[in-house]
This record gives sequence, C-alpha cells and structure tokens, in this order.
Amino acid sequence: MTDFSDMLEGYRRFRNTGWTQQRERWDELSEGQSPRVMVIACSDSRVDPAQIFDTSPGEIFVVRNVAALVPPFETNPGHHGVSAALEFAVQVLKVGEIVVMGHGKCGGCKAALSQELKDAPPGEGGFIHNWIDMLDDARDKVVARFGDDRGRDAHRAMEQEGVKVSLANLRTFPCVRTKERDGELKLVGAFFAIADGQLHLLDEASGEFHPASLETA
Repeated sequence: MTDFSDMLEGYRRFRNTGWTQQRERWDELSEGQSPRVMVIACSDSRVDPAQIFDTSPGEIFVVRNVAALVPPFETNPGHHGVSAALEFAVQVLKVGEIVVMGHGKCGGCKAALSQELKDAPPGEGGFIHNWIDMLDDARDKVVARFGDDRGRDAHRAMEQEGVKVSLANLRTFPCVRTKERDGELKLVGAFFAIADGQLHLLDEASGEFHPASLETA
C-alpha cells in the first residue's frame, strides 16, 4: 500500500517528467484556470475522475465528498462547502457542464440503505449519517422496490438513485436552473462501476443508466 514516502517518490517523478515535459501548459495554468466541466464525485479512493476521464491538469473542476452528494440550495448560516464550489464553478469559471458521478461499492450509499449509522454520535459516524440523510427519500424508493433485500442490485439502485438526488438538488440553485433553462449549462448523471471499469450515463427521460459508448465520437 502507498504511504506518504511513496507519494513523495511520485512527486519526484512528476517533477522530472510530467511537470518538466508540460512546462508550457503549467505556465499557462499559473495565470489562471478555465475548465469547461465540473465533476462532482465521491471521495472514495477508487474513483478518481481525472484518471477515469484521462484528463490533464486544468481541464476539470472537481468536488469530491461522501457519496457525491449535492445539498439543496439553502441560505441558513453554516459552512456550505459544496455550494460554494458550485457557485464558483458556475458563476466565476462559467463551466458549461456539470457531471455528477456516483460509483459502485459506495460506502456512503450502503450506509444510507442500511441505516447502520443512524444513532451514531458525531465523530463516530454521526457526521456521515447527517450528511447521507439527503438520501432518505431515495432509500424509500429502493426499499419499496427491493424490500429487505440488501444484495448487489439493491445497492446499485441506491447508488444510482443518489446521482438523481444530486441532480435534483443542483436544480434548486437559481443560477443552475437559469443557466440550464437558457442552454448555457448542461447537467449529466454518470455512474462508474468499479468491478468492470464501465461508465454508465443517465437518460433522464427514462430514468435509466446505460453504458457509455467506447467508440470515438
């Protein structure tokens, strides 16, 4: 397993290869960024958007958190990290697309479905539970469909419902709603299956996820 000393070795390789070979690109980035896409993904170490989409530095603006969740638009006092990042991406960077990417084997979605952290105090699972309670309505849908079954199909349904929750919550933000209506912003739902490395895209009309084409567009 990688520890920080291994990461430092990676940094040295980066300085000798990636940074040096792309010096012109890094000079451009030192003046600012202009990504066209924002990606909202899970913090899970297995689902790095930059690796999955094979992007270079400066190409995507990424926010990662437990279960790739977006909270609804709220004006109450507090620290609204995802909302701040979203506001910056949409209003300052003026991204043209926002991709919400859920994934297989998501621990946050599993906890939302099982409710295993429901009574945990803060610092022992309570923070996680308070965050994933955004998935309570989605959980009700999954339970109505699968009952007490907590197998792979139920978990995947929960993971994919989570993507839909974040898309719905994105549309509660006035800036997102207005820009989407005016054709200045597109929202995309995606799901990455760790087991087979397959990306699935959401058809919002049908509510179904389908494998992304491997053919060059």
